[in-house]
Order: sequence, then C-alpha cells, then structure tokens
Amino acid sequence: MVLETLNNNYFVFIFFLVFVVILSAFLFLASYFLVADDNYFEKVSAYECGFEPFEDTRVKFDVRFYLVGILFLVFDIEVMFLYPWVVCFGMLTPISVFSMFCFLIVLVLGFMYEWQKGALDWS
Repeated sequence: MVLETLNNNYFVFIFFLVFVVILSAFLFLASYFLVADDNYFEKVSAYECGFEPFEDTRVKFDVRFYLVGILFLVFDIEVMFLYPWVVCFGMLTPISVFSMFCFLIVLVLGFMYEWQKGALDWS
C-alpha cells in the first residue's frame, strides 16, 4: 500500500516535471518563431530614464535592492520547506503538524517584523 502511494507520488512529480519542460520548450520556440524582429529607433533606445546614460556605469546600488533580494530569497526558501509537508500531510503525526505550525508562526512573525520595520516599503 505504501509502495503504491509512493510510486503514485513519484509518477505525479515526474509527470509535472516532464510537462513543465515540454511546455517551456514549446513556449520558447513559439516566441522565437512568432515574434517579429523589427529593430527601430524607439525599441533600441534607452527607455528606463528617458535619456542616454552619461555617468560611469560603476555606481553604487542602493542598499534596498540587496535587502529586497535577500528577503525574497529567505522567504522563498522557507516556503519551499512547505512542499514536502503538504505532500505527506495525510501521513503526519500530530507532533509533526504542530512543529510545522510553529515553523509557520515563526515565518509569519518574521514577515510582520520586516513589514513593521519598513524593509518592504520603497519610498
């Protein structure tokens, strides 16, 4: 019984993995062949600030870029810990469910702390 369930879980994972690879390859190839390659002046001109850059390109970035990037990585990796828990949710013991809820509480408290400190504000 457990082996059949395990094989079924692997089958679903492999099926979605193959599906994602095929869909990604199809969309990449479709965009490569279907998009017109018209290079005109407006398309290749500077568009972010409206004028050509005139300063040195080796300027310091604002620390907020790094902070947002690190926060994204931290919360993204923490959320990845939820996937095995969700897959095995039916077979979990009460102590493992309790420990995961403690993990989620710590995650939410960390998110609220960052929000309160203004790390997510871009002003």
